[in-house]
Amino acid sequence: MVASPIFGLWSNHRPCREPLVCSIFINLSANIYYAYAYLPSTGNKVHILMSRAFVGFGAGNVAVVRSYVAGATTLKERTGAMANMSASQALGFILGPALQACLSFLGENGVTVAILRLRLNMYTAPAFLAASFGVVNILLVLLVLREHHIDDHGRCIRAINYTSEDREEISEETEEAIDQGAVLTSNFLFFVVMFIFAVFETIATPLSMDMFAWTRRQAVFYNGIIICCIGFESILVFLVVKVASKRFGDRPILLTGLIIILCGFFILLPWGNQYPKIQWADIKNNSFVNGIQRDTKFSNSSVEPTGCPPEQTWCQYTPAILLAQYFTSAVLIGVGYPACNVMSYTLYSKILGPRPQGVYMGWLTASGSGARTLGPVFVSQIYTILGPRWAFSLICSMVGAAIALLSCLYRRLIAFSVRHRNLTE
Repeated sequence: MVASPIFGLWSNHRPCREPLVCSIFINLSANIYYAYAYLPSTGNKVHILMSRAFVGFGAGNVAVVRSYVAGATTLKERTGAMANMSASQALGFILGPALQACLSFLGENGVTVAILRLRLNMYTAPAFLAASFGVVNILLVLLVLREHHIDDHGRCIRAINYTSEDREEISEETEEAIDQGAVLTSNFLFFVVMFIFAVFETIATPLSMDMFAWTRRQAVFYNGIIICCIGFESILVFLVVKVASKRFGDRPILLTGLIIILCGFFILLPWGNQYPKIQWADIKNNSFVNGIQRDTKFSNSSVEPTGCPPEQTWCQYTPAILLAQYFTSAVLIGVGYPACNVMSYTLYSKILGPRPQGVYMGWLTASGSGARTLGPVFVSQIYTILGPRWAFSLICSMVGAAIALLSCLYRRLIAFSVRHRNLTE
């Protein structure tokens, strides 16, 4: 969230390979830092936290990538290129955990390289694998990437040897012509899209444990499979979006995606006469001391309590969410989210036009990062205290507001060149 506008501003005034190489190097170094976080005798948790913070800072280069793709494609190519990029990102989210699982064969002890003071085990190996990918990415950027910038119709604006004065001249010509209302609307829509998915992936584990009486291991395992399936589903959606956008346009797909998401969360609203299992047995067999549950009858019991925790009072009067509801919702959100995601920043890039988009893309990425930060906070407060009815009703209201806003400003969410042509006619 912090790094995206910074790297975006950098890419506006310098070749984009500079912030790309810098950000990837930060990410690479942070992963190595993480792998060696065990070395200090004290403060290991602080070192781990700092290493992950630097990884997040390095991830701010996504604004630069989107800005470059927007400036290197025509209007007709834009949606397909953005969809390919989103599909690659989704594939990375799927293969990343899979590669990490493959490295688990090293175990906790692993291999020790004394000369490097390195412990290569199941915890540090993924970090070094990520660092090696960073090296490959830096080489690709330096040796393969050739920067160019074209307008919406494919005419070359500047080649690799552009100057900052050229960018400032383009910025001054187009700044006043940009529809700021459409820009703010796009940022809000992207915030909503990222917020609702952050809520879904965060709420999946506690919701399934409360409603289906799954253990922690079952919840992590089954929800991991569900998220993985959503990832593959997203790749298929991206491929369909590339074709559908050429026939129907970007705005109808974005609106349809929001409606599908609304249906997905509406289905999750509890109804019926079946109620979730509550951990009443734990109240009988355990006592609460200083807010901590103490086992007084079976002190050595290793059986994990399942069901809705008794301290969540809404469990006693809120109907259970059925497994079929949960699966159906996951499928619908898995269709709506990727469609809205790629359409949000594709449409956003078209609204901005030929000006350097680094800063604007940085703000868009920052709004998405802010949404992913606030989503878990929302879940921990609203769901835990008030229950799924309030949580999903508020989500439905938010998505409904996004649909209403998109409908009201539908005519203004058009490409810069189209709007400029309409103004001059």
